[in-house]
Amino acid sequence: MQHHALAASDSLDARFDLVWREIHGKLQRRARHLCRGDIHRADELLSDTALKVHLYLQHSAERVQNLAGFMFLALNHAFLDQARRQSRENRVFDRDCDSDDEHLEGLAGATPTPEQELTLKQQLYLMASTLAGLTPQQQQLFQLKFEQDLPYPQIAAVLGINEALARKRVELLRKRLRQQLA
Repeated sequence: MQHHALAASDSLDARFDLVWREIHGKLQRRARHLCRGDIHRADELLSDTALKVHLYLQHSAERVQNLAGFMFLALNHAFLDQARRQSRENRVFDRDCDSDDEHLEGLAGATPTPEQELTLKQQLYLMASTLAGLTPQQQQLFQLKFEQDLPYPQIAAVLGINEALARKRVELLRKRLRQQLA
């Protein structure tokens, strides 16, 4: 029994590693785009994404149909979490005062608390179930726009529609995802 669990864990890790390596460049470009070119914030965002996906896969791997798409969705959510955290910090901390940098670096490297892990797991579960609930056409559109980060003219060409309709469909997909993830 324990041997079977270890084998499943190894195959899960191998699947994660394979997909991560395959799309790392695209994830990195998306992270840098979201962080407006800030390489350090983008690297932090990628680390948060990897952690969220890895934690989710440990408990609900069977729910993830499209691991690459799930990674992009987790990246977007990690970015939103980072932006919210930064906003809260800006309201709480006075950035003009001197601080003990070593203390702050120690806090930044701390492992997540059980509450944070639970929140991450819940968010990832919601993301996976939302992605699984998309129609095949919506999944294709999600892949073209959010995984491959294609511009609208290329999306329109792939789908055989005009650019305005491609924009509208992406807008409707975003709206549906926001509603389901809210």
